[in-house]
Amino acid sequence: MDFNFILLFLDSVFLQGDIFASLSGSQAALGSDDPIVKGLILTAFAVTGFGILLNIFNAVVRKKMVDQTKLKRIMKETRAWQKERMAAMRSKDQAKINDLNKKSSYMNKMSMEMMQMNMRPMLITFVPLILIFYLVLPVLFSHIVALSPVSLNIIPGDFFHLTCTAAQAAELDNVCYQKENALFLWAWYFLASIAFSGIIMKITKTSMDLS
Repeated sequence: MDFNFILLFLDSVFLQGDIFASLSGSQAALGSDDPIVKGLILTAFAVTGFGILLNIFNAVVRKKMVDQTKLKRIMKETRAWQKERMAAMRSKDQAKINDLNKKSSYMNKMSMEMMQMNMRPMLITFVPLILIFYLVLPVLFSHIVALSPVSLNIIPGDFFHLTCTAAQAAELDNVCYQKENALFLWAWYFLASIAFSGIIMKITKTSMDLS
């Protein structure tokens, strides 16, 4: 499991803005009506730059706090055990299953240690990232960062929108007015971060890939 992806997902949930709108009394998405950085192209590149820099920050913290050799050893060991156990269950080899089950407590301990190793850097990086998004990005950038040719709202319901909906685009006082399928500031950051996350982890040797 890629814990950097989990961090990015948590970032995106908190950055949607509407989740906490009832607390602030505002329905506006993250961003400014009069941003310092103007223009969709410049904004898109600048937000992408923030995504890359913050990914590098995450990777550096992770590299400093996590023993990558030990982590990959634990991952390799637990995955091998899980694979072997699943094979035994498919073949209904009860003797093998019973033998592997004897290591369950040890494997659960290893899994918990692996999770703790991955959570430690998240606890360090999460708060600074949230502060940057709420104190810096809304001043620098507008609500809308880029225009998509199609809707990217693949998750049903109103909880998680990456792009402006048709209903929002029809509302006169909405930041999405006449901008259907436009990407929100936080959404562009989320997508840009995901796009460069794997590359940065490969370069910094903090990838969770065992291959």
